Amino acid sequence: MLMSGELIVPEDAPVDLIRAAGGVVTRVGPGGRREVAVIYREARGDWTFPKGKLDEGETFEDAALREVLEETGLRCRITRFAGTTNYTHRKGRPKIVAYYLMEVTDGAFAPNDEVDELEWVPLGELHERLTWDRDRELLDAVAAIVDAP
Repeated sequence: MLMSGELIVPEDAPVDLIRAAGGVVTRVGPGGRREVAVIYREARGDWTFPKGKLDEGETFEDAALREVLEETGLRCRITRFAGTTNYTHRKGRPKIVAYYLMEVTDGAFAPNDEVDELEWVPLGELHERLTWDRDRELLDAVAAIVDAP
């Protein structure tokens, strides 16, 4: 898991590598506690972070901002690179997802074709909510760099 600098995919990466990007979207909630947005996808039965595949010619940063907006309705700004996850996609292809820490600038969630729910979960309670171990590992790395009261 890369934790600093910009993501560079090696030229010798598998030709069928799926490139994706997403956001760990944070806000300061009630009582000054740091909260993170997690999404529920009924079709997959999972709680995860918003993410999606890069479009042709798109940067990881641009894809992350676009995917977060499409899935959550939230316009955000990137505050820093958060890390990556790597796994085998459900169709057997290798996948890398670059994540960025983000803060909301405006917008509001409404259920859509991909996402059924969005919840703001206090950082300290998020580990149990996430479905995937890879998301928990990313969260552990993010929690070490986020200033959580």
